[in-house]
Amino acid sequence: MVNEEKVKIMNRLAMYEHGEGRKYLPVSRFYRSDYIGLALIKNFFLVTIGYVLLLAGIAAYFSEYLMDNVNKINLVAVGIYVIVGYLIVLIAYSVLTYIQYSVKYYRAKKSVKEYYQDLTRLEKIYGREEKRTPARRNAGGHRK
Repeated sequence: MVNEEKVKIMNRLAMYEHGEGRKYLPVSRFYRSDYIGLALIKNFFLVTIGYVLLLAGIAAYFSEYLMDNVNKINLVAVGIYVIVGYLIVLIAYSVLTYIQYSVKYYRAKKSVKEYYQDLTRLEKIYGREEKRTPARRNAGGHRK
């Protein structure tokens, strides 16, 4: 006989695994600090690459001016502006990344918690069914 409650739970679990579970289940395998830490490390490298590309683009755009006035430019001051600008951009993007991944982690944990509650309900149903049915025979005809 088909247990309707079990079928409903299994259907809900399967829909979750093929829907938002694809996004949230991998996140739930991390500790919060590890998940956010990995995101911040990735953010560091991406911001650094982006900033270097931005500086290269600006330098290419103003290359004629830079070549004509290379002796007149205070390179120490330009270097300080570049470093301070980099730090400001890095801090801003790191804060945004921290907030974004904290919210994403919280949502994933909340979503996966409901998934695990359904798994627990399903396990209890299987436990009750196993207690009710006598020992099953396997293919060889021997009792377990």
